[in-house]
Amino acid sequence: MKRSLFTLICALAATLAAFAQTAQIQRLNPTNWWVGLKNPKLQLLVYGPNAGTLTYTVNYPGVKLVKAHTVENPNYAFLDLAIAPTARPGTLKLVGKRGTQTLTQPFELKARNREPKAQGVTAADFIYLAMPDRFANGDPSNDKFDDLADPNADRANPVYRHGGDLAGAAQHLDYLKDLGVTAIWFTPVLENNQPLTNEGGLMRSAYHGYGFTDHYAIDRRVGGNEGYKEFVRKAHAAGLKVVQDAVYNHVGINHWFLKDMPMKDWLHQWPTYTNTSYKYQPITDPHGAESDRRVSLDGWFVPHLPDLNQSNPFLANFLIQHAIWSVEEFGVDAWRVDTYMYNDQPFMNRCNAALLEQYPNIHIFGESWVNNVVDQAYYTRNKIDFPFKSNQPGGLDFVVYSAMLDALKQNFSWDDGVNRFYQALAQDAVYADPSKLVTFLDNHDTDRYLSVIGEDISKYKMGLTWLLTTRGIPSMYYGTEILMKNFKNPSDAEVRRDFPGGFPGDKENKFTAAGRDKRENDAFDFVRKLATYRKATPALHAGKLMQYLPQDGTYVYFRYDANKTVMVASNTNDKEISLDTARFAERMAGFRSARNVLTDETLSDLKLIKLPAKTAVVLELKK
Repeated sequence: MKRSLFTLICALAATLAAFAQTAQIQRLNPTNWWVGLKNPKLQLLVYGPNAGTLTYTVNYPGVKLVKAHTVENPNYAFLDLAIAPTARPGTLKLVGKRGTQTLTQPFELKARNREPKAQGVTAADFIYLAMPDRFANGDPSNDKFDDLADPNADRANPVYRHGGDLAGAAQHLDYLKDLGVTAIWFTPVLENNQPLTNEGGLMRSAYHGYGFTDHYAIDRRVGGNEGYKEFVRKAHAAGLKVVQDAVYNHVGINHWFLKDMPMKDWLHQWPTYTNTSYKYQPITDPHGAESDRRVSLDGWFVPHLPDLNQSNPFLANFLIQHAIWSVEEFGVDAWRVDTYMYNDQPFMNRCNAALLEQYPNIHIFGESWVNNVVDQAYYTRNKIDFPFKSNQPGGLDFVVYSAMLDALKQNFSWDDGVNRFYQALAQDAVYADPSKLVTFLDNHDTDRYLSVIGEDISKYKMGLTWLLTTRGIPSMYYGTEILMKNFKNPSDAEVRRDFPGGFPGDKENKFTAAGRDKRENDAFDFVRKLATYRKATPALHAGKLMQYLPQDGTYVYFRYDANKTVMVASNTNDKEISLDTARFAERMAGFRSARNVLTDETLSDLKLIKLPAKTAVVLELKK
């Protein structure tokens, strides 16, 4: 009894002590908002010493404080606001009172920017994936800051920051346009104020961008908020769209809200550290154990990326509002979601729905690294009778990625070689719209494409021909067009090397034809010619796809609409063949000649088509 009384007295004393401390408001998230959005609701996160002990009021025409929530940590308050359609742009005053203390915090309601935003990406686009830190350095003054947790910048160290930034990328927009690119996707640009972390025995920086430490700040080392806005403006002026890389599953270990969490269940907590198994099967397995499923979903990705608990309603609102804020504030056009399958899927549906309600044209494509069509379909709109139905419009097509590489690496047989590519596409019926899947041959997490195929230029061109003529939204990793190579050994940094010519002091400048050797210019010109043709040919991105069973190492498919028919014929063998076209009469009837898109040669007889070894030809059929 005495112990209970003592405990009660201690608790009361602690409460009184906390109440005696002066309250402060140090953060408001979102940092601003807009009038005229479709959803009138906004939940403000208010943070500071004893910010949760204040009584709040808002006095602004058209804005109503509906409810103030207190949580476990007295340093937080969550305020539900309703913003009427009649509300005007301006600065409202958030007033917090406690006894004789009064705090006033300004909060801006902006008018919506009329500049282009959320245009989406479609199968008519060609996406270029780049890592800002490794692409180009336009402002060496922002390479490092002594007040950040990682003050290092050293291009001689492959796992440190190298100084690339958005200003540097902006200097090469003409290069991207010339290549035929229509959209640029950066790995995340949000603040990663992370210390060096031990990964595989190496102390590495967070140059990749996937460890957020402040959702409302673009990292100063890539240019900050204003630098990002300026880049998007320049990209749009150049006719290029911008894809933002989003991370909902986790944050960096140094995130500001982890140093003083609002509540215990802000993260997925375990009695001892528990890593995800990285296994996707338990998530969709109808026979699976719940314990396996929980480890897959709620285990941490790595120790320095704490796993967020999206079933916490306050955290869910925080993440969803940040998504809306990012599109509205910066004007980005599409949304790539990192580690999509590790997220709470009902939360993802809520977030996707909120983005699509406000921006109907935005495209969302997540990363679910699986190796079969059924599991891949689970994470996008599909026609399978799953108990959970995803509303994600697109996704990264890891199945076709693997299939295309197998088609290039394997000898032809009943199920192998180019049959792998054919069979992957033959299962497209499971997707609501397979044209919204984003296809690729490599990315920042894989071995580089050229190395995987043994640096064989014939295979290089054949795979890129498939990428740029089959269904879906093609995406290419930076440097693939100039034959950058390497395997992820001893670390990912080997496939994330600096783009030659993007940094002061570089001996070679691969952004120019003069700086590239003959082999590199041949590769660049090949990509440019095919990408340019694709952009100007609706049949290749909006037309239908008809494919024929591969035979003896050959694979033929057609892209067609009412105005044009394009034939893509591939010979994966080591010897030239003459392809008899009689069995393709269903699509070729009435056509008498063709133009070879890649060589500009005219074929006056289509009965037999010569296919050189390891070659794909693109033929525009003529009547």
